[in-house]
Amino acid sequence: MEIKVVGKKAKVEVSDVVFNRDYSESLVHQVVTAYLAGGRAGTKAQKNRAAVSGGGKKPFKQKGTGRARAGTIRSPIWVGGGKTFAAAPRDHSQKVNKKMYRAGMKSIISELTRSERMIFVNSINIKEGKTKEAVKFLAKHDMKKGTIVVDQITTELVQATNNIPNIYVTDVRSLDPVSLVSSEKVIMTADAAEKVQEWLS
Repeated sequence: MEIKVVGKKAKVEVSDVVFNRDYSESLVHQVVTAYLAGGRAGTKAQKNRAAVSGGGKKPFKQKGTGRARAGTIRSPIWVGGGKTFAAAPRDHSQKVNKKMYRAGMKSIISELTRSERMIFVNSINIKEGKTKEAVKFLAKHDMKKGTIVVDQITTELVQATNNIPNIYVTDVRSLDPVSLVSSEKVIMTADAAEKVQEWLS
Protein backbone atom coordinates (compact mmCIF):
# COMPACT_ATOMS: atom_id res chain seq x y z
CA MET A 1 0.00 0.00 0.00
CA GLU A 2 0.98 3.65 -0.39
CA ILE A 3 0.96 6.24 2.38
CA LYS A 4 1.00 10.02 2.21
CA VAL A 5 4.01 11.57 3.94
CA VAL A 6 3.73 15.23 4.96
CA GLY A 7 6.74 17.03 3.48
CA LYS A 8 7.09 14.70 0.48
CA LYS A 9 5.38 15.18 -2.88
CA ALA A 10 5.18 11.52 -3.83
CA LYS A 11 3.47 8.82 -1.78
CA VAL A 12 5.65 6.18 -0.12
CA GLU A 13 5.21 2.45 -0.61
CA VAL A 14 4.94 0.44 2.64
CA SER A 15 4.26 -3.17 3.51
CA ASP A 16 0.63 -4.31 3.71
CA VAL A 17 1.73 -6.86 6.32
CA VAL A 18 2.60 -4.07 8.77
CA PHE A 19 0.35 -1.15 7.77
CA ASN A 20 -2.72 -2.85 6.29
CA ARG A 21 -3.37 -5.90 8.44
CA ASP A 22 -6.87 -6.91 9.56
CA TYR A 23 -7.75 -5.69 13.05
CA SER A 24 -8.02 -8.37 15.73
CA GLU A 25 -9.64 -7.00 18.89
CA SER A 26 -9.00 -10.15 20.93
CA LEU A 27 -5.30 -10.19 19.99
CA VAL A 28 -4.85 -6.49 20.78
CA HIS A 29 -6.63 -6.97 24.12
CA GLN A 30 -4.32 -9.85 25.02
CA VAL A 31 -1.16 -7.93 24.07
CA VAL A 32 -2.23 -4.76 25.93
CA THR A 33 -3.31 -6.72 29.04
CA ALA A 34 -0.02 -8.62 29.10
CA TYR A 35 1.97 -5.38 28.74
CA LEU A 36 0.11 -3.71 31.62
CA ALA A 37 0.38 -6.83 33.79
CA GLY A 38 4.14 -6.88 33.24
CA GLY A 39 4.36 -3.38 34.70
CA ARG A 40 2.71 -4.32 37.99
CA ALA A 41 5.07 -4.33 40.96
CA GLY A 42 3.52 -7.32 42.74
CA THR A 43 5.33 -6.35 45.96
CA LYS A 44 2.34 -6.34 48.34
CA ALA A 45 3.20 -8.38 51.43
CA GLN A 46 1.59 -9.05 54.83
CA LYS A 47 2.74 -11.16 57.78
CA ASN A 48 1.02 -14.41 58.71
CA ARG A 49 1.23 -15.88 62.22
CA ALA A 50 4.59 -17.47 61.41
CA ALA A 51 6.15 -14.16 60.33
CA VAL A 52 4.92 -11.91 63.17
CA SER A 53 7.53 -11.36 65.88
CA GLY A 54 6.99 -12.54 69.47
CA GLY A 55 4.51 -15.07 70.80
CA GLY A 56 6.85 -17.93 71.56
CA LYS A 57 5.50 -18.22 75.10
CA LYS A 58 1.92 -18.96 76.17
CA PRO A 59 0.56 -15.53 77.26
CA PHE A 60 -1.20 -16.82 80.41
CA LYS A 61 -2.08 -20.11 82.04
CA GLN A 62 -4.70 -22.36 80.48
CA LYS A 63 -7.21 -22.37 83.37
CA GLY A 64 -8.37 -20.19 86.20
CA THR A 65 -8.27 -16.74 84.61
CA GLY A 66 -11.82 -16.65 83.23
CA ARG A 67 -10.46 -15.69 79.84
CA ALA A 68 -10.56 -17.65 76.59
CA ARG A 69 -7.57 -19.95 76.30
CA ALA A 70 -4.67 -18.69 74.19
CA GLY A 71 -1.45 -20.33 73.08
CA THR A 72 0.26 -17.40 71.36
CA ILE A 73 -0.09 -13.66 70.93
CA ARG A 74 0.54 -14.16 67.20
CA SER A 75 -2.94 -15.62 66.67
CA PRO A 76 -4.93 -13.79 63.93
CA ILE A 77 -7.72 -13.02 66.41
CA TRP A 78 -5.35 -10.99 68.59
CA VAL A 79 -4.54 -7.32 67.91
CA GLY A 80 -1.05 -7.29 66.45
CA GLY A 81 -1.35 -10.94 65.44
CA GLY A 82 -0.66 -12.40 62.02
CA LYS A 83 -2.97 -12.13 59.02
CA THR A 84 -5.01 -15.29 58.31
CA PHE A 85 -4.55 -15.25 54.53
CA ALA A 86 -1.53 -13.00 54.22
CA ALA A 87 -0.76 -11.42 50.84
CA ALA A 88 2.60 -12.47 49.42
CA PRO A 89 4.73 -10.92 46.66
CA ARG A 90 3.86 -12.41 43.27
CA ASP A 91 4.64 -12.13 39.61
CA HIS A 92 1.71 -10.73 37.60
CA SER A 93 3.37 -11.07 34.20
CA GLN A 94 1.55 -12.90 31.42
CA LYS A 95 3.23 -14.94 28.71
CA VAL A 96 2.95 -13.49 25.19
CA ASN A 97 5.43 -14.81 22.65
CA LYS A 98 7.24 -12.55 20.16
CA LYS A 99 5.15 -13.65 17.19
CA MET A 100 1.90 -12.80 18.98
CA TYR A 101 3.25 -9.48 20.30
CA ARG A 102 4.38 -8.39 16.84
CA ALA A 103 1.06 -9.44 15.31
CA GLY A 104 -0.74 -7.32 17.93
CA MET A 105 1.48 -4.31 17.19
CA LYS A 106 0.85 -4.68 13.44
CA SER A 107 -2.88 -4.86 14.09
CA ILE A 108 -2.80 -1.62 16.13
CA ILE A 109 -0.60 0.26 13.62
CA SER A 110 -2.77 -0.88 10.69
CA GLU A 111 -5.96 0.27 12.41
CA LEU A 112 -4.42 3.67 13.23
CA THR A 113 -3.33 4.05 9.60
CA ARG A 114 -6.73 2.99 8.24
CA SER A 115 -8.65 5.36 10.51
CA GLU A 116 -6.27 8.23 9.55
CA ARG A 117 -5.14 8.64 13.16
CA MET A 118 -1.57 7.87 12.09
CA ILE A 119 0.17 10.86 10.48
CA PHE A 120 3.41 10.26 8.60
CA VAL A 121 5.85 13.17 8.35
CA ASN A 122 9.15 13.45 6.49
CA SER A 123 10.87 15.01 9.52
CA ILE A 124 10.25 17.00 12.70
CA ASN A 125 12.01 20.35 12.53
CA ILE A 126 12.47 21.30 16.16
CA LYS A 127 15.94 22.80 16.45
CA GLU A 128 15.94 25.02 19.54
CA GLY A 129 14.09 22.84 22.05
CA LYS A 130 11.46 25.52 22.65
CA THR A 131 7.94 24.57 23.74
CA LYS A 132 6.43 27.06 21.27
CA GLU A 133 8.09 25.13 18.41
CA ALA A 134 6.41 21.92 19.52
CA VAL A 135 3.05 23.66 20.09
CA LYS A 136 3.18 25.08 16.55
CA PHE A 137 4.08 21.67 15.09
CA LEU A 138 1.28 19.89 16.98
CA ALA A 139 -1.28 22.56 16.08
CA LYS A 140 -0.38 22.10 12.41
CA HIS A 141 -1.43 18.45 12.71
CA ASP A 142 -4.36 19.16 15.07
CA MET A 143 -2.89 16.92 17.77
CA LYS A 144 -3.79 17.41 21.44
CA LYS A 145 -3.25 13.93 22.85
CA GLY A 146 -0.99 11.35 21.31
CA THR A 147 2.38 9.83 20.61
CA ILE A 148 5.29 11.03 18.49
CA VAL A 149 7.38 8.16 17.13
CA VAL A 150 10.87 8.96 15.84
CA ASP A 151 13.88 6.97 14.70
CA GLN A 152 16.13 8.65 17.28
CA ILE A 153 15.04 10.91 20.13
CA THR A 154 16.86 14.25 20.23
CA THR A 155 17.42 16.43 23.29
CA GLU A 156 15.68 19.32 21.53
CA LEU A 157 12.53 17.28 20.88
CA VAL A 158 12.36 16.12 24.51
CA GLN A 159 12.87 19.66 25.83
CA ALA A 160 10.24 21.07 23.48
CA THR A 161 7.56 18.52 24.41
CA ASN A 162 8.31 18.01 28.12
CA ASN A 163 5.89 20.70 29.30
CA ILE A 164 3.06 19.74 26.96
CA PRO A 165 0.49 17.48 28.66
CA ASN A 166 -0.75 14.28 26.99
CA ILE A 167 2.11 14.19 24.46
CA TYR A 168 4.45 11.20 24.63
CA VAL A 169 7.69 10.95 22.63
CA THR A 170 9.28 7.58 21.93
CA ASP A 171 11.67 5.89 19.55
CA VAL A 172 10.92 2.67 17.67
CA ARG A 173 12.79 0.49 20.19
CA SER A 174 10.61 1.72 23.08
CA LEU A 175 7.31 1.68 21.18
CA ASP A 176 4.59 -0.09 23.17
CA PRO A 177 0.96 -1.09 22.51
CA VAL A 178 -0.55 0.91 25.38
CA SER A 179 0.79 4.30 24.23
CA LEU A 180 -0.50 3.62 20.70
CA VAL A 181 -3.96 2.43 21.79
CA SER A 182 -4.43 5.36 24.18
CA SER A 183 -3.42 7.97 21.59
CA GLU A 184 -5.96 10.07 19.73
CA LYS A 185 -3.33 10.57 17.04
CA VAL A 186 0.16 9.24 16.33
CA ILE A 187 2.82 11.16 14.40
CA MET A 188 5.51 8.94 12.91
CA THR A 189 8.54 10.06 10.91
CA ALA A 190 9.37 8.36 7.61
CA ASP A 191 12.61 6.97 9.09
CA ALA A 192 10.70 5.56 12.06
CA ALA A 193 8.14 3.96 9.72
CA GLU A 194 11.00 2.27 7.88
CA LYS A 195 12.41 0.94 11.17
CA VAL A 196 8.95 -0.27 12.28
CA GLN A 197 8.58 -2.08 8.97
CA GLU A 198 11.98 -3.79 9.42
CA TRP A 199 11.09 -4.79 12.99
CA LEU A 200 7.60 -6.16 12.32
CA SER A 201 7.98 -7.65 8.82
